[in-house]
Amino acid sequence: MKIDGGLMGDLAQAGQHAAKLEGQGYNGVVTAETSHDPFFPLLLAAQETSNIQLTTSIAVAFSRTPMNLANIGHDLNSFSKGRFILGLGSQIRPHITKRFSMPWSKPAARMEDMVNAIKSILNAWQTGSRLEHRGEFYTHTLMTPLFNPGPNPHGIPKIYVAAVGPLMTKAVARSADGLLAHPFSSPKYLKNITLPNIDEGLQSSNRTRTEFDLSIAIMT
Repeated sequence: MKIDGGLMGDLAQAGQHAAKLEGQGYNGVVTAETSHDPFFPLLLAAQETSNIQLTTSIAVAFSRTPMNLANIGHDLNSFSKGRFILGLGSQIRPHITKRFSMPWSKPAARMEDMVNAIKSILNAWQTGSRLEHRGEFYTHTLMTPLFNPGPNPHGIPKIYVAAVGPLMTKAVARSADGLLAHPFSSPKYLKNITLPNIDEGLQSSNRTRTEFDLSIAIMT
């Protein structure tokens, strides 16, 4: 088990606060996309720490594109020397359509396609292979040298996705590297709903539980 601390509040203090949490023995720090961008604090945290894990929990996926998120994930993982986890969430329809003015449909299927698209982009950069992702919602087939950052010396960042319902949970287990459980999830719900759906999704993608992470937030 690993324990993370929240990295919220004044951006100017983000690096110092992360260093304090690292000194106190926390395994990681997490940010949330509420009234501020979730990525900037982690850049400052990476600069002031050396071991602690850095996770967005969550960054709103559907307000961005797979290419945008792949760029951010690549750069933050490089700058932090392999300590970044790209944590995504779908948000809900009113926020996506009315606050971000972005399309909303079939969120579980869209999220699975987005995660696969991000991974396709990152793999193309990492291996030099041709970019060829053609999904239901996202298509990425062009990558010229000017826009290719090349292999990341610290590898490809993990992608975690927030999920509550069965459809999203199974989609996350099929495509992502870990699941971010909602803070309101009870032990009973996790045992009876979340874990069985994770297992079903993993089975369909020929993976085991040891290849998949589960992050559980606790309200205090």
